[in-house]
Amino acid sequence: MTKVKICGLRTLADVEAVNRYLPEYVGFVFADTRRFVTDEQAFLMKKALDKKIKSVGVFVDEPLAHVVSLCKNGIIDAAQLHGSESEAYIRELKQKTDICVIKATRVQSPRQVLQVMSDEADYMLFDTYKKGEPGGTGERFSLEILEQCLPDMHKPFFVAGGLDCDNVLEVIGRTKCFAVDVSSGVETNGKKEEQKIKQFIEKVRGKER
Repeated sequence: MTKVKICGLRTLADVEAVNRYLPEYVGFVFADTRRFVTDEQAFLMKKALDKKIKSVGVFVDEPLAHVVSLCKNGIIDAAQLHGSESEAYIRELKQKTDICVIKATRVQSPRQVLQVMSDEADYMLFDTYKKGEPGGTGERFSLEILEQCLPDMHKPFFVAGGLDCDNVLEVIGRTKCFAVDVSSGVETNGKKEEQKIKQFIEKVRGKER
């Protein structure tokens, strides 16, 4: 079954909502975006998060020591890397922790996608390319690019970028992705909405007719 990640949690109310519907993953954004959370906020959310849900720290070229600290303090179970982190960076992170690593890239062409596949990361994540933005644009990319790459994919991957209840099944059907990653698609006016979270998860899990 395709996994679900609800990204960009910022409040304990967000945590209460996801606890009711149990996505496999949630994301705490430590990068400089409007969804940024402090270590203290993330600690409180992780403490309230259902143990069945894995917390993912989202970073852009973060100092390795900070990521290691968040892991060792039990705040994150996985690291999602959206910057120019090298294979050596990922290797060292995994040596210092037991953390799962997701390497994100912004999709531009089939050749580019295959060139950036990480050997060290556990998963890839494919997001929409927008100049000057590391990710989280809320916009979609052409699924045809990933479809062309599927025969050569050697690693499970997440798909992000403009997902919502109306398009998520098409994305899953066409890409056979390991997981779907949604943020703005379950928000209203920039805030997480419980009903949208419920509908998105139920759609993925086949409970909606």
